[in-house]
Amino acid sequence: MVTVRDIIAEAARDLAAAGVEHARGDALLLLAAAMGCARAALITDPQREVPAAALDVFTAFLARRRAREPISHILGEREFWSLPFQVSAATLAPRPDSETVVEAALAQVADRAAPRRLLDLGTGTGCLLLSLLHELPNAAGVGIEKSLAAADVARENARRLGLAARARIISGDWADALLGDERFDLIISNPPYIALPDKRALPPEVALYEPADALFAGADGLDAYRALLPLCARHLSPGGSVVLELGAGQRPVVAALANAQGFEIVDCRRDLGGIERALVLRKAAGNLCGSAK
Repeated sequence: MVTVRDIIAEAARDLAAAGVEHARGDALLLLAAAMGCARAALITDPQREVPAAALDVFTAFLARRRAREPISHILGEREFWSLPFQVSAATLAPRPDSETVVEAALAQVADRAAPRRLLDLGTGTGCLLLSLLHELPNAAGVGIEKSLAAADVARENARRLGLAARARIISGDWADALLGDERFDLIISNPPYIALPDKRALPPEVALYEPADALFAGADGLDAYRALLPLCARHLSPGGSVVLELGAGQRPVVAALANAQGFEIVDCRRDLGGIERALVLRKAAGNLCGSAK
């Protein structure tokens, strides 16, 4: 009889040898998925027998993880804001750090029951937009995504979460998304913000498996901010807010770019690791009706 304890011990050694940081935890997640049960069930019953069919599935999962493919890609799903999001090779896996953006955005909403219009630039899986729509029952939103495959994932997540009627996902470049003169009360974005020279420092799970267009933003990591801030200035409703995710150490330079577009800094929230992660902007007094510079 092959038990959970035996399988996890061997798999954890294999993954650790491959450089996987949380080897035992990952092995438990993969085995639970292969057996169709909760991870807690394996922890509390380590002598449980692993059926042959489940072992075959787990072996295939393990080979992919040993090659440093992310858990979210192997399982096709990742939890974010306590909601399940479908993930594919065309999307970034939602990160806990990005929940700081949701928190910062909700802090700008005085009345969660009020009707609002949201815009998510570079929606990916839709995790930011759909998490906010989940919390704001009378809001509606638009998510713009350049990747056709990623946009399809966002639409499917909206459907699975029962939010499709309030979420419009547009496939296209930010500047060519046919928004016209539409204005939005809340604009959010987790744009690409990694500098190209920093690619070599990324873990294999990111560098080898996640879409480069969603990660990298030119030589200094700021190209996406330069492109999206004028759009935010153009499409933000008077009195509205913009919340942007930041990379480590980017607050001063992104704040300067925002100031140049007529924004003032309202807040900057740190993630659980202490990194300034969510920059909150509003149009400065005297620029409430101005267009992008």
